Amino acid sequence: MTFSELGLRPELLRAIADAGYDTPTPVQSEAIPIVLAGRDLMAGAQTGTGKTAAFVLPILQRLHASPVELDRRAVRALVLVPTRELAIQVEESVQTYGKHAPLRSVAVYGGASLPDQLRELEAGAEIVVATPGRLLDLVWRGSIDFGAIEFLVLDEADRMLDMGFIDDISTIIGLLPPERQSLLFSATFPEAIRRLTKKLLNDPATVQATPPNSTTTLVEHVVLRVEDSRKRETLSHLIANGHVTSALVFVRTKHGADRLTNQLARDGVRVAAIHGDRAQSQRIAALEDFKAGRVHVLVATEVAARGIDIDALPYVVNYDLPRSAEDYVHRIGRTGRAGVDGVAISLVSELELPYLRDIERLMGRAIPVETVPGVVRHAGPRDERPATRSPRPGSRDASRSGGFRARSSGSRQPSRSPSGVRRGSWTPLPGERAANG
Repeated sequence: MTFSELGLRPELLRAIADAGYDTPTPVQSEAIPIVLAGRDLMAGAQTGTGKTAAFVLPILQRLHASPVELDRRAVRALVLVPTRELAIQVEESVQTYGKHAPLRSVAVYGGASLPDQLRELEAGAEIVVATPGRLLDLVWRGSIDFGAIEFLVLDEADRMLDMGFIDDISTIIGLLPPERQSLLFSATFPEAIRRLTKKLLNDPATVQATPPNSTTTLVEHVVLRVEDSRKRETLSHLIANGHVTSALVFVRTKHGADRLTNQLARDGVRVAAIHGDRAQSQRIAALEDFKAGRVHVLVATEVAARGIDIDALPYVVNYDLPRSAEDYVHRIGRTGRAGVDGVAISLVSELELPYLRDIERLMGRAIPVETVPGVVRHAGPRDERPATRSPRPGSRDASRSGGFRARSSGSRQPSRSPSGVRRGSWTPLPGERAANG
């Protein structure tokens, strides 16, 4: 199927071609005709499935096809997102896909200049992409008018629920006209989200781009059992020996992010951090440096990383394992995208084993435990899983192995994964011998 077969206007098809796309993703193929037909939609889609274009493109088409004269403060389409990073990225998508059929848009979010956002709204915006808290600030100031709303989108609805925005969302919904088209996108569907859909959506069509709570098949999952005290040493070892390149590394706390960033920098790693205590300008600069290759490792907290969109990210590293299995799904959804394989590496201490078990239950399978020569594996009494089996020759697992097994002594040349990521052979840490075999 091509984009032209979805019923999109020539102006949008030109913009899609300009952006370098020619084939819609599954969620785009299913969702775009539904939205163009005017139906409410409930879509299960992870980060990286192309879900943003799945709602931006049909909304742009329908708004462009029916121009109206409104007060400049009147908004026709409202997109609610959990984070400022995602707000910026969605609004950039509106600009990208709407370049030949321009509609006024603005992103509003906390942590940025309120006067600047007020000026943008005063100049007029038919499409507003917003985080719930900042949007309500603007509503109470009388700076935004919902009376002409035609579309409401809740993007990453489960993330907004996790971040405590449910009351704000309910308040916003109560301010909108009942005659509107509503779209909800979520990677997971906990009971609270299902209750919300019953209030928000009217006879919705359902699209499930991936099974609920599932992970993409393009991601290889690996567990390395490491004591907490040796995690930093292990990560530096993986980076120094070429096993990990261009990685998004998740830690649990802002203090932990700063500490790990400083330690990796002392180890000679080009690294930056993003978390809630960093100014928005610092976070944007760190992300741009990472995308441009000036920084090889981006250390992030869970909340700060929500909404980050990085093309062809080869590695996600769980330095601290998330306490929620659903958060694991979201984290690793940033790799293995757009047909490019990725690797999700989790450094797991004995205290984190219960979280690992929860993740495996959610995924419905065990994650292979690998041993890196030179990195001592501390199994502990509760790690009773059998040794990792080698993949069958010719199997998908064999062809996509990320190198997390010691190579034979005669194989010391770097290899390339299907994604083109350079992966070297394991080498021991200084002063240690590699394990035999």
